[in-house]
Amino acid sequence: MNISASSVWDKCLSFIKDNIQPQAYKTWFLPIKPVRLNDNVLSIEVPSKFFYEWLEEHYIKLLKTALQKELGDEARLIYSIRMENTFGGKVAFTENIPSNNKAGLSPQNVEAPLNSHSPELKNPFVIPGIKNLQIESQLNPSYNFDNFLEGDSNRLARSAALAVASKPGGTSFNPLLIFGGVGLGKTHLAHAIGVDIKEKYQDKTVLYIAAEKFTQQYIEAVKKNTRNDFIHFYQLLDVLIIDDVQFLSGKTGTQDVFFHIFNHLHQNGKQVVLTSDKAPVDMQDIEQRLLSRFKWGLSAELQLPNFETRISILKNKLYRDGVSINDDVIEYVAKNIKTNVRELEGAIISLIAQSSFNKVEITQDLAQDIVMKFVKNTKREVSIDYIQKVVSDYFQMDIETLQSKTRRRHIVQARQLAMYFAKKFTKASLASIGSQIGKRDHATVLHACKTVDNLTFTDKQFRKYVEDLSQKLTP
Repeated sequence: MNISASSVWDKCLSFIKDNIQPQAYKTWFLPIKPVRLNDNVLSIEVPSKFFYEWLEEHYIKLLKTALQKELGDEARLIYSIRMENTFGGKVAFTENIPSNNKAGLSPQNVEAPLNSHSPELKNPFVIPGIKNLQIESQLNPSYNFDNFLEGDSNRLARSAALAVASKPGGTSFNPLLIFGGVGLGKTHLAHAIGVDIKEKYQDKTVLYIAAEKFTQQYIEAVKKNTRNDFIHFYQLLDVLIIDDVQFLSGKTGTQDVFFHIFNHLHQNGKQVVLTSDKAPVDMQDIEQRLLSRFKWGLSAELQLPNFETRISILKNKLYRDGVSINDDVIEYVAKNIKTNVRELEGAIISLIAQSSFNKVEITQDLAQDIVMKFVKNTKREVSIDYIQKVVSDYFQMDIETLQSKTRRRHIVQARQLAMYFAKKFTKASLASIGSQIGKRDHATVLHACKTVDNLTFTDKQFRKYVEDLSQKLTP
């Protein structure tokens, strides 16, 4: 590397650093390398065509001022573009690229473009119709650790999330996979990690995105032949948070590109946070090489909150909203809505709304009306305990017998049916189902589900069991 070029570029960087945000400086200027200096022409190397276009679109005036400050009014800039092909090998080419004429730098002629690229901005977060709008982080600040209450059901996940937020990329929890059923706080916790990191490390590039949107962006990138630019954009991140990663199931192309992005981030000490409605062992149609990487860090489950935690959640919600309700009403709601946190908070919001709109006092009778509507609407989300009770009653045995270690055929079949319906009607992981039904492991639950499927097909009497229980468990 030419020392003069390095010296000039260092001085330019010093000026640029004083005039932009630390995060922008780290993302868009630190990766640039000075190559050579000929008279008043500085050559710099940037990682990709996308990188060059972004600099031209957003920072050309700043570059112009910095260069002219060091090299005079006739300063010119040449970009050398070298981008690693993430899928093996390297793609290298050099362009004597003119800096944007409107910025006033002297243009150079393009000498050897590798291929033609659309001049359209490659940032996947540009909203159609709104030119060059960059969406940063996409975090919801209302989802934070302060209003994510700790309980037995979420203690591991919350503690791991706090550790990651304190030292992103620097713990053994990389990736951190948070999994659990609907409405238990996965998205809340994912946002809380990002919000906390942004507060502690303002220079870090943090991005939250739903797996569905990530997939849509990738499909669009393929259509526009900007796949490498899409990959490079995500490789620039310090913290990537992907919500509902199970959405990648069956999408081979998206899984492949995410595999390479994940590898790059992980190998460079960047933090990856994932959420899913099921544990890695229960995910279907996800490539094994990707699943193995999900298991590199920590998989933390969010379970249904117990009664005490539900009470705390309701009281915290009421405190934040500045509303006071009698303890007996709070306890009634907590006892009768057990499905998830979202339903719990929804019930209390409905209760407050009914009281306010109808100008009536919040009483247990009013709470009963609201709870009945919620329970009716969420009746399909049956619990594992309820399933065990229904199955035990059907086979005229108690739950202790159902969960026992006995190998008597009719008890084994009842236990297998309970596991089968728990997998069918709940969002619990196989490990969680096994733990609650006789302290079995996930492999036992998987075997039980396969056995039920086989016997339903071959055994007429067993098929009758399945049909009867399905009717009892379905509203």
